[in-house]
Amino acid sequence: MIFGRERLPVKTPEQIVLMRRAGLVVGECLELLAGSTRAGMTTGDLDGIAEEFIRGQGGTPSFLGYYGFPATLCVSVNDEVVHGIPGDRVLHDGDLVSIDCGAIVAGWHGDAAITLVVGGDDAADDADLQLSAATRRALWAGIAGLRPGIGIYDIGGVIEDSVRSSARADGRDYGILDGYTGHGIGTEMHMEPTVYNERVRPHGPQVRAGATVAVEPMLTLGSHESHELADEWTVVTNDGARAAHWEHTVAVTDGGLWVLTAVDGGAAELGSVGATYAPID
Repeated sequence: MIFGRERLPVKTPEQIVLMRRAGLVVGECLELLAGSTRAGMTTGDLDGIAEEFIRGQGGTPSFLGYYGFPATLCVSVNDEVVHGIPGDRVLHDGDLVSIDCGAIVAGWHGDAAITLVVGGDDAADDADLQLSAATRRALWAGIAGLRPGIGIYDIGGVIEDSVRSSARADGRDYGILDGYTGHGIGTEMHMEPTVYNERVRPHGPQVRAGATVAVEPMLTLGSHESHELADEWTVVTNDGARAAHWEHTVAVTDGGLWVLTAVDGGAAELGSVGATYAPID
């Protein structure tokens, strides 16, 4: 990527409303998966639940067949950060699981991710809970930073500052995964511009009302370095540290923000991070 050459396309209000339909399918699917994940299930079981739900809502899985990806979800466990291929892996209490979901409805995409612990908080290691919470805070900080006039690359500094603040509070040194970012989204899943998770020097294209982007911090309990497994998809940490991933698709509207993949549109979270909830009626 060459700094300064990217664009930030904008959508009409009517197009954003169409994107919300895809975003709701993704958000509701992730809620279903969060409530369904149990020890003894396989990652492939989760994938089957997701495909059935997305198709039942009139959508198409975004990931299935994308550059040859063989599944509906990316399910990444423990030291897997992103792009884990669902299959025969059995989940156990205490596993840290990131679930990334995408759907297409009427030609428009939604994309979001959550991290959960199998068996809930009682089965979790404190470090895993803190990691996931820090990643989620960074997500909402980045979302709250979106406003007309800011350079889109500046969101990376907002996210990094949130991560560093969490690290100080938690007494940990979180790694921000190197080389992986958020992105523009619309009629394609990955579009310009890049949405960084750490501070970069250029400001990038200016945010305008109508912009739609996926914000997605990815943090680890160790190094920022990673590599792909032999399947050429699954990204794991080099040092074996556990990882978390949270993501939402967000629209910048004339009045504020609309989190298209949050079931409530972001109403419950945006005010708490100093942003205005502004759906398009």
